[in-house]
Amino acid sequence: MARAPAPAAAPVPPANRNVSQATNEKAYRQDGARAIYAAYPDSIYKGKLPPLLYAVAVVETELDANGNVRDVRMVRAPTHAPEVTAKIRELIRKASPLPAPARMGTTRYTDVWLFDKSGKFQLDTLTEGQL
Repeated sequence: MARAPAPAAAPVPPANRNVSQATNEKAYRQDGARAIYAAYPDSIYKGKLPPLLYAVAVVETELDANGNVRDVRMVRAPTHAPEVTAKIRELIRKASPLPAPARMGTTRYTDVWLFDKSGKFQLDTLTEGQL
């Protein structure tokens, strides 16, 4: 009698090789911002931002222990620019996984997204300032 083939094992997602050694939300914010910048180098506004920004959003990002984005919450959304809110959510989710918060387990961190009218942005954590 022939044996049935063994069921195929479900593919195991690769472990996140990017690990943060941050021990608190403030320190993790630097690692998260650097990961976002690395994911979108052409979307970063270079130099000092203009005095009048197109949009400012305060965003809380929740991560699991592997750095996978579990939730993106707008603490302060630019009501005049709903497309910016949608873009931020998309950018964060597509950049997932962010550095795994190895020393903290799951984490939530907050950053301020600063958008120019060109659609390019800086994060307050890594901003070059304003003119």
